[in-house]
Amino acid sequence: MYRLSTFTLTRTLRAPIRNLSPLAAHVSRTVNEYKPLTKILLPPLGSAHVRYASGRTKEEDVIARIEGKRAEAQLGGGLARIEAQHKKVRPDRCIESWHIRDDLITNSIQGKLTARERIDLLLDAGSFVEYDAFVEHQCVDFGMDKNKVTGDGVVTGHGTINGRRVFVFSQDFTAFGGSLSKMHAEKICKIMDKAVLVGAPVIGLNDSGGARIQEGVDSLAGYAEIFERNVLASGVIPQISLIMGPCAGGAVYSPALTDFTFMVKDTSYMFVTGPDVVKEVCNEEVTQEELGGAKAHTVMSGVVHNAFENDLEALQRVRDFIDFLPLSNFEPTPTRYSDDSPHREDHSLNHIIPADSTKAYDVRDVITRLVDDGNFFEIMPEYAKNIIIGFARMNGKTVSIVGNQPLVSSGVLDINSSIKGARFVRFCDAFNIPIITLVDVPGFLPGTAQEHNGIIRHGAKLLYAYAEATVPKITIITRKAYGGAYDVMSSKHLRGDMNYAWPTGEIAVMGAKGAVAIIFRHSEDHSKAEAEYIDKFANPLPAAQRGFVDDIVLPAHTRRRIIDDLEVLKGKNLKNPPKKHGNIPL
Repeated sequence: MYRLSTFTLTRTLRAPIRNLSPLAAHVSRTVNEYKPLTKILLPPLGSAHVRYASGRTKEEDVIARIEGKRAEAQLGGGLARIEAQHKKVRPDRCIESWHIRDDLITNSIQGKLTARERIDLLLDAGSFVEYDAFVEHQCVDFGMDKNKVTGDGVVTGHGTINGRRVFVFSQDFTAFGGSLSKMHAEKICKIMDKAVLVGAPVIGLNDSGGARIQEGVDSLAGYAEIFERNVLASGVIPQISLIMGPCAGGAVYSPALTDFTFMVKDTSYMFVTGPDVVKEVCNEEVTQEELGGAKAHTVMSGVVHNAFENDLEALQRVRDFIDFLPLSNFEPTPTRYSDDSPHREDHSLNHIIPADSTKAYDVRDVITRLVDDGNFFEIMPEYAKNIIIGFARMNGKTVSIVGNQPLVSSGVLDINSSIKGARFVRFCDAFNIPIITLVDVPGFLPGTAQEHNGIIRHGAKLLYAYAEATVPKITIITRKAYGGAYDVMSSKHLRGDMNYAWPTGEIAVMGAKGAVAIIFRHSEDHSKAEAEYIDKFANPLPAAQRGFVDDIVLPAHTRRRIIDDLEVLKGKNLKNPPKKHGNIPL
């Protein structure tokens, strides 16, 4: 008995190229090139007798079989599932007539992209090198031995973003719902090991229904192998997760262990247990979006660092984001030259702080005036809005920015803002990114809710992160720096390298009214006492006289001073005492 070549799959490719996605059209052309080979009769594998078509060599027949399997891998779960993937989106969020890239076919896609289309958009054109395209699962239970997809539901390999090497895996929902099998996990583990070995970031494009139930404990073991590599790679190479579909059950813990997690609005979800289980166990009705959608995780839980409108925007923003980061903890951050002069003075900064200390201003206006070209990539913009974090460049070099936000709760520190700031500071310290801190903080948020939920422990996380950081730390006190929050926000006492205050700076134990109410509680003339307290403490001179700030600078001169300090501090060599690891108050 003989069987037809795997190229008989061309019979399923009836649709004209103009109606297919860029990937499907490409595969259709590839397969059609091999149509003459579909008449070749190939023997069963292992047969002792070989029959070839006239004039064909053994090598040509092997190549035909290999290219057939490669074409199968390109199609993932098949054309029908690819087209279904493209239609998965809310009607009000359709992507209409996007010109994806000059080297790809213009295509009207009304939903999610496929795993390979995502990689094509994420990486530089023609740079992707694929690993393990021929891998298939080894499960034989529940009829799985007759149901195999070449590639096993994940595409892995490496390529470049703006010429810099990255490793990537992209889960393919069209193949077994992107579910994780033993071989699927081994493919991901292989590129993670390679990334650590050569010192390059890992980007995971997650679109998976979870563990492949048919494989049982093998699937769970696969998750654990990935988790272990996430932990070992932490602080060695940047790890970025982009949730572009479902991510449920144990699958959520790999993104949670990575450095940054992003989502796509309305088409991606993250939860440990889904709505059905929640209803069964808790008798609570909830939708996928309410339970684990982008809003739930960017606004309420803080699990996700940002969310984007669709696949295309998400992939482009990740390309922009990775350009701020070093390839590993041994590599410098990339330099992007700018026409923005390091000596530029923005005199509008001299008037940006309101004369009335109770009035708010937007610290983003300060940040964009200080950094190169006003370009600031904010992280977690919807969560704990009373603190701002993100990346920018100064004189072409990456810096991290942490700033209290007076527009929200007067910039007070609370549980969520402390956690948000601490995680960010620790990442920057791990990858040698200088930290610039803009301080306008009236203290820690009082109240039973904060105390009972652990503000002491959570606030200590931010203190710990700043205290252990050995990277260059430059602090600007723009206005208020009150109480313990002054200490926590990268003060000189926590090994701050350069600490400045603007003339509007107020460094004190607390605000004037609160202090007077305590100090002069038996006095009848509080107004006079308050004026005396303001004259003595509501300015930066007492701290400068004690050496707690290195200088009082005009706001317009701040950019130049920071850039000069960064140049001085680029050779900083500070090490913490030898130890296995510290015990941060988690």
